[in-house]
Amino acid sequence: MSALKEIPYFQLNAFTAEPYKGNPAAVCPLIDWPGDATLQQIARENNLSETAFFVSDAWDGYRLRWFTPAVEVDLCGHATLAAGYVILNILKPGLERVEFHSRAGKLAVERGQGDMLTLDFPLQPGKEIPLTKDHAALISKPPEKILEAGENFLLVYGGGEQEIRILEPNVEAMAKFPRHGFIVTSEGEDCDFVSRYFAPNHGILEDPVTGSAHCTLGPYWGEVLGKADLHARQVSERGGDLYLKGEGGRIKISGHCFLVLEGALSLS
Repeated sequence: MSALKEIPYFQLNAFTAEPYKGNPAAVCPLIDWPGDATLQQIARENNLSETAFFVSDAWDGYRLRWFTPAVEVDLCGHATLAAGYVILNILKPGLERVEFHSRAGKLAVERGQGDMLTLDFPLQPGKEIPLTKDHAALISKPPEKILEAGENFLLVYGGGEQEIRILEPNVEAMAKFPRHGFIVTSEGEDCDFVSRYFAPNHGILEDPVTGSAHCTLGPYWGEVLGKADLHARQVSERGGDLYLKGEGGRIKISGHCFLVLEGALSLS
């Protein structure tokens, strides 16, 4: 159990260069780990889609964990980007790349083009499955097809960006798949594709910008469009832009971060 009475706290908006857009994440650097219940309480108090906690590891990397207000999750893109920003721009500004060990394996954040940062994540391609009655009820309009990728369903639509913007989740239908999150997607207007992400089973009705979902979206749209480099946009209310490149069985996901708040949290 950590003896710390106070821990550093950073709040950032990921996948945007502007305040109050993108996906907000809290980042808490730790010297050692308090109990899991304390981590969950902090995430609940922060009340953001994710809080990232990291501890420096003996091999000169970091052990990284993510919590929603309700549960610990296996992979989170925007909070990893935010954690990378804190290390590369505040804690250790001389570094070009930082590596994390996580439930999802080895992850990295490196300096990208301009002032962007780039995630190095594993691909999570989806597999098309039959569209059942329960699947068709997940969203206000049934998709043209559905794929499953780990604990996400990818629901594909043909009506373009405006169709994606007006879709509504059916929380009751989603509760029948308690482990899953739900990605909806279609081609974009001034980008390659758009998406939204719903995760009410994990305490998040709609996530503003979901980096990890693009581990599935990237390979899907790369194959459909025949492109290695993709510009993606998540068309939630806050919105955000991501730049994707498949590379050697992994995916590079680039975006901006905007630092909103810096301070400290008190522990009892």
